[in-house]
Amino acid sequence: MMSNPKSKTQNQILRIEESPPALAADAVELFAQLTQQAASEGTLFRVALSGGSTPRLMYGLMASETFRDEIPWDNIRFFFGDERWVPHNHRDSNYKMAKDELFSKLNLDPAHIFPIPTEGLTPEEAAAQYEATLRKEFQVREGEIPEFGLLFLGMGEDGHTASLFPHSPALKERKHLAAANYVEKLSAHRITLTAPVLTAAKRVLFLVTGEDKAAALKEVFQGKHKPEEYPSRLLREARGEVIWFVDRAAASQLRET
Repeated sequence: MMSNPKSKTQNQILRIEESPPALAADAVELFAQLTQQAASEGTLFRVALSGGSTPRLMYGLMASETFRDEIPWDNIRFFFGDERWVPHNHRDSNYKMAKDELFSKLNLDPAHIFPIPTEGLTPEEAAAQYEATLRKEFQVREGEIPEFGLLFLGMGEDGHTASLFPHSPALKERKHLAAANYVEKLSAHRITLTAPVLTAAKRVLFLVTGEDKAAALKEVFQGKHKPEEYPSRLLREARGEVIWFVDRAAASQLRET
């Protein structure tokens, strides 16, 4: 069962978990419930996945005997919140991790999976192509924003989420759905969904673990609104429900409310 929320303010729910494995298990339980609900209502469930160690745990659980038969896989369409600028067979690829830990184990239909393209294009062309994919699959026109049923997001120790890093160019993007983002401190290109897409989702599920995230989580959850400094703060103004699954180490600096 999920732990009781430590606090709830408007559409923001904070859940403190004992450990990353416990956090991953509760996240998968919620995912199963949401996908079952969508299937019972006859609506496609569109989810954007993220990279990282905790999602890796989560994908392994999704494909396990405990959950695999509880989730209506054919009714789900998989997208990605961001991607590193590497080939899809590269060890750092978010798509490769999801493919290895989830898609391949379940033999999911490739037509239901929409990775961010990274080969044979410039980063800008890749972002434009992914935006076109989103508009087609969500059937939204220019000026409209797709509404994901669920977005999985992580947070870095600098407060970044998806590939929206502090003071990076894509943070200011409000017209496009996807953007190429050069992250100077990493000397690397990323492709990321933009803030309007992240904040339009019906539900966002943050997975935040580790003591190295504690200072940033305190700023994001209880500090002033400074999204240029802490981009995850953008989700404090999301339209849908935002559930913060955090372990005790990441929550160690939060004030009691």
